[in-house]
Amino acid sequence: MTGRQHPDVAEAIAGELRLHDPAVRLSRPLAEALFDPGFTEVGASGRRWTYEEMLAALPGLHGGADGPPVVAEAFAGAVLAPGVVHLTYETVIDGRRARRSSLWRRDSAGALRLYYHQGTPVPDGAAQP
Repeated sequence: MTGRQHPDVAEAIAGELRLHDPAVRLSRPLAEALFDPGFTEVGASGRRWTYEEMLAALPGLHGGADGPPVVAEAFAGAVLAPGVVHLTYETVIDGRRARRSSLWRRDSAGALRLYYHQGTPVPDGAAQP
């Protein structure tokens, strides 16, 4: 679509932003509603996370109640197939930048859920997107 954002892309961006909300990070039921049960992540640290590991760790990760906030910007998205959205964006957390890529897929109940996420650190002095 030119000039307008596809509704599925907008929904995926809204989901990413909800995942950065401390209230969601601290509530397992709210977080579960956003993660696909098949979720995996390769974090900016290089660590691989499963669905259960992420849900257990999320309250204590950056963006939680006591940690530095997650600032997300420069979102871009594409619908790869019906019900499958690819997002890219950047985050700044406590002065550190990372480039991020997420795949969202629609489940059988119609909810768009985060299926895969990867973060890549941006070296100091690297050009902006």
